[in-house]
Amino acid sequence: MFEAVEHMLEEHTELEGRLALPETHADARLAKQLNRRYAELSAIITTWRTWGSLADDLEAARELSADDPSFAEEADRLAIAREDAEERLRRLLVPRDPADDKDAILEIKSGEGGEESALFAGDLLRMYSRYAETAGWGVEVLDAAESDLGGYKSVTVAVKAKGSTEPGRTPFARLKFEGGVHRVQRVPVTESQGRVHTSAAGVLVLPEAEQVDVVVDDNDLRIDVFRSSGPGGQSVNTTDSAVRITHLPTGIVVSCQNEKSQLQNKEQALRILRSRLLAAAQEEADAAAGEARRSQVRTVDRSERIRTYNYPENRISDHRTGYKAYNLDQVLDGDLGPVLDSCVDADMAARLAALEE
Repeated sequence: MFEAVEHMLEEHTELEGRLALPETHADARLAKQLNRRYAELSAIITTWRTWGSLADDLEAARELSADDPSFAEEADRLAIAREDAEERLRRLLVPRDPADDKDAILEIKSGEGGEESALFAGDLLRMYSRYAETAGWGVEVLDAAESDLGGYKSVTVAVKAKGSTEPGRTPFARLKFEGGVHRVQRVPVTESQGRVHTSAAGVLVLPEAEQVDVVVDDNDLRIDVFRSSGPGGQSVNTTDSAVRITHLPTGIVVSCQNEKSQLQNKEQALRILRSRLLAAAQEEADAAAGEARRSQVRTVDRSERIRTYNYPENRISDHRTGYKAYNLDQVLDGDLGPVLDSCVDADMAARLAALEE
C-alpha cells in the first residue's frame, strides 16, 4: 500500500513547479485546484518520510540497547511513534470522496410533527451554524420558509470554508454524514400536559457545485415566478420575485424566495440546482462502481433515521455508529465535533476494510 507514495513524489515536485509559475495564478480556479492537490500530497509525503525516519531510528535504538539497556526505553517510545505514523499514513492513502474538497449546501425540512418539527428544524440550523462558527466557516442563507411559531418549514444554507483547508476538514467532508432523518423526543411548546412527543426533520447535504462542475443548458430549464410568502402563507411583498426552476431532464425542482429581487433568487436557485445535479451524478457513479466503493455510513436514499435527540435525558444517539452521549445541550450549542468524528471514523474503518479484502 505504501509503495504508492513513491509515485506521488514526482507529482508533488511537478505541482510545486507549476504553483511557482505566475501564469498558474492567472486562473484562480486552477490555482485553487492545484493547491488542494499539493496540500493533500504534502500531508502524505511528510507522514511517509516521518514513518521511514522512525523506522531507521528504531533499528538503531534496538541495536544500541544490546550494549546499553537505557536505549530499550527509547526503542519502545519509537516503536509506538512509528505505529502511530503508520496508521496516519494508511488513513491518508485511503481513496477520498472526490467531493471532500468542496463547500456544502445544507437543506433542512420539517417532517412528522407539524409545528414542533418546524421548531426542531430551527434548532438544527442553529446547531450547524454554531458548529460552522467554531470551525471558522461562513454560513449563508439561500432560501427559507418560516413557520408561524418561528421555526422553519424548510431552510437552505451554504456552508463555506474561509481560506485553505486541510484535507478532510472542509464543510462537505465533515457534514456529509448529516444527511438523513433526525428524530427529536421532547415536550413541545404546544403541549399543555407535559407529555413527551416524537417528531422529525430531514437534512440533505450536497457538495456545492461550481459552474464548471455541472453545465446546465438553459433550454433544459422551466422558470416560473411567483410572490414570496411568509408564515401562514401571507404574501410578504407585492412583486413576483420568488423563482421556481424545474430541470426538465431530471424533474428536479428548486425554488427560492429569500432575496428581494427575481434575479438574486434565480441565482440562488441555480446554485442549489447545480449542487443537486452534481450529487445525483456522483451517486449514479457510485452505484455503477459497486457496493465496495460506497460509504458504509452515508445512506443514498436518506430515508434512514440516523440520529435521536432526547431532551428529557439530555441524550444524543447516532444509530449508525452506536455513538451515545449525555450532553445534548452542548451538542445543540455547536459541540458537534465528537458526533461527526464517530461517523468519519466508522466510514474510514469501512474504507480500510474494503482495501484489505
